[in-house]
This record gives sequence, structure tokens and C-alpha cells, in this order.
Amino acid sequence: MDTDTEGLRARKKRRTRQAISDAAIALILDRGFDKVSVADIAAAAEISKPTLFAYFPTKEDLVLDRIDDHREEAARVVAQRGDRPPLAALHAHHRALLDARDPVTGLCDEPDSVRLREIIYGTPSLAAHLLRYAARSERALADALVRTAGVEEVTAAIAAAAINAVQLTLAERNHRAVVAGTSADDRYPVAVQAADRAFALLGAGLADALAAPAGT
Repeated sequence: MDTDTEGLRARKKRRTRQAISDAAIALILDRGFDKVSVADIAAAAEISKPTLFAYFPTKEDLVLDRIDDHREEAARVVAQRGDRPPLAALHAHHRALLDARDPVTGLCDEPDSVRLREIIYGTPSLAAHLLRYAARSERALADALVRTAGVEEVTAAIAAAAINAVQLTLAERNHRAVVAGTSADDRYPVAVQAADRAFALLGAGLADALAAPAGT
């Protein structure tokens, strides 16, 4: 098979995946997660149910696809950090996400993003899936710390758990402030201060454990 054909197929698959995801999110935002069936989503995306399941094994995966790019993001930041210590790289990345008002930080007041986050946390099956996503992200970060920073495995696992918990807590606090009526822009200075404080606390506890030079 030539590369042009492979590229065309890959683009078609990406478009199909995006169309399914868009249809699912639109329906779920309108009706709520429990009132939308897989058949409804397949019909809206103009595909069959087997085709839908080929892209998304469960209805929950359709929703969490919106945050899938972030699932191993911390691990990528650590792996690509260059000469910076892992925590410094993660802190800088978190600040950049705050600057961008990225929904993953909770610092986003775009109505659909706020509504979707409320649906995720308010739906038991979605919340359970989110915990599994977080666990995979945590394992990936621990692995990156072992591979690229020379951190011992148990220490890496503990560090990854702490870092993951801090980021989730910061995001939840930002989201709750937004839900309570604070705009993302008004919340921003508080969110930055909280993030700086949180990473300073992490640094105080983890600095020695994560002090191995990059590439060791």
C-alpha cells in the first residue's frame, strides 16, 4: 500500500472519530448522559453501532475522548523536559495550561466545557472511568520518572501519585469557583497563586527524590 493511500485512510479515520465524538457530546450536553443511547449517537453520526464501537469501546469513552490527549501529558512533559528538573517542567506546563484557560485545569468558563465537566463528575460511570484515566496517567508519569530521571520505582510511583493528586485538586477548585460564578479571567490570579504554592509544597517534599539529572 502506498503512503498516499495510508495517509488518506488515516485522515478518514480521524474525521470519522471526530464526527462520532462531536455527535456524542452535542447529544449528551443537550439531554444528559443517561438519556442518550449508543444507538442515538450512531444515528446522529450516520454510522452503524458496530462502527461506533470500533472507535469507542464504551459510551463513557465517547465523553472522555475530549480529555484523552491529556492522559499521558505529564509523562510527555517529563520525557521531553531537557535539562530542567521534572517538577520545574511540570510546573511550567501547568502554568501554560492556565494561561490558555485549558478545560483540564478547571479554569475555563466556556459554558459547554463547564456543563461537560459537571456531567462527568455527576455521573457515576463517567467518574469511575475518569479515575481509571487518572490511574493510567499516573502510571505513565511514574514510568517516565524512572526512565528519564533515574528515579527508583517506588519513589517514582509515590511522586506521580502526589503530582497527579495536586493537579486534580487544583482543577477541581478552579472549576468550583467558576461554577459559583467567578469568571476564568477573575479566577486566574488565584489559580496561578494556588498552583505556585502547590508545586512549592511538592518541591519541598520531592526535590531530593527527583534531583537526578536528566537522562540518568
